[in-house]
Amino acid sequence: MNRRNWLAGAAVGAVAATSVSRVALAAIPEPMQQTSADTAPPWTPAGVTGAGRPYNPVVTLNGWTAPWRMNAGVKEFHLVAEPVVREMAPGFMVNMWGYNGQSPGPTIEVVEGDRVRIYVTNRLPEHTTIHWHGQRLPNGMDGVGGMNQPQIKPGQTFVYEFVARRPGTFMYHPHADEMTQMAMGMMGFWVTHPRQKHPLIEDVQRDYCFLLNAFDVEPGSMTPQVNTMLEQNIWSWNSRVFPGITPLVARLGERVRVRVGNLTMTNHPIHIHGIEFEVSGTDGGPTPKGSRWPEVTTDVAVGQMRQLEFIADEPGDWAMHCHKSHHTMGAMGHGVPTMIGVDHRGLVAPLQRAVPDYMVMGERGMADMGEMEMELPANTFPMMTGTGPYGPIEMGGMFTTLKVRADQKPGDYSDPGVYKMPPGTQARLVETGAAPTAARPAAPVPTSTTTTPTATVRKPAGGHGGHH
Repeated sequence: MNRRNWLAGAAVGAVAATSVSRVALAAIPEPMQQTSADTAPPWTPAGVTGAGRPYNPVVTLNGWTAPWRMNAGVKEFHLVAEPVVREMAPGFMVNMWGYNGQSPGPTIEVVEGDRVRIYVTNRLPEHTTIHWHGQRLPNGMDGVGGMNQPQIKPGQTFVYEFVARRPGTFMYHPHADEMTQMAMGMMGFWVTHPRQKHPLIEDVQRDYCFLLNAFDVEPGSMTPQVNTMLEQNIWSWNSRVFPGITPLVARLGERVRVRVGNLTMTNHPIHIHGIEFEVSGTDGGPTPKGSRWPEVTTDVAVGQMRQLEFIADEPGDWAMHCHKSHHTMGAMGHGVPTMIGVDHRGLVAPLQRAVPDYMVMGERGMADMGEMEMELPANTFPMMTGTGPYGPIEMGGMFTTLKVRADQKPGDYSDPGVYKMPPGTQARLVETGAAPTAARPAAPVPTSTTTTPTATVRKPAGGHGGHH
């Protein structure tokens, strides 16, 4: 299905929306669209916030922040639920459902105490709602279709209004046909900054956020399979896969916050090389300082958010990734047999003539597959892509880098390029000649060919049933 046919469904909602009166439409803020997969710079409105203390705005990896307008003291946003085409990596396009031209939708960023009004227009081919995950709000604003509100039918616009009562990191997603709509990419981030200086919330110089999501996109197709749940083959951050994920950058010595939300169907241990961090917040709010400890990996379970903070005090290009190895593989087939040690030279080509999609794991492991040039169906994301200054990185999916530089200017989010390592600080080859052949240990020789060892039990002393 091409982009024209896919987006044709949006036209149905657009026509239906015209049934709203012109007076009502004039009162609704214009929805802003974003289709670029580049990371947008932080959005800083006039006066930074318009209310409350100034804050350092967040940067959404490969995403953007939703603009708002002030209307009689209320911050107004307009989200449009609609079919979108997301470029998950350069040249790899996927049909999704999202908000305002993208999946995930734009990050909503407000200040504690703000009254917020969000208009939601449905341009999907079915009804929807929005649940404001983790927020304290009136029950009728919670967004569970059929329980808290009627479903938003195609072409309708609903409005949600509540006060952002506590600072923290939250998410938004549908609570209507959830398995389909979330599996198709409908989700977004919400950040509420503290109004006053908060004893548990540090000021930071860099504030990043991204959502963990996953899609089962069959080779050669564009539309995710929504019923496979745990068998997704495209593991992504903000619907982008490495090497299409923007690096995080920081100036040496800056305090950095990274907000990670998980709306996949499995947990993800997020690991950062080169530094230690603390979990300074969850979707329940900031964590007490006495509950924090240094980590290099933290698990983000389904439906959770984890807020990581660290001092970027080690210069370099540091890997940051999910520590489930197959989540950094890219499009991994589940039926690929392990062929380590098997010499199958001359066999694969004849087999592929009979079974075109036949593929086996390399006889020396899977590293060969990172460089292979096997022809793939159109619009298929290859496994283990991405190249560094020393060759293939052999990663795909949930992987990016944290780039720390002494000369990175404050507020500069541009990629500084490859780190130039000081002399004597890099692992190097040692010339030792040919490595000796590994000797296989001899099989143990049984001491007797006629006697079978007998298992024995030693009971605890003391009798009377004993204690153990």
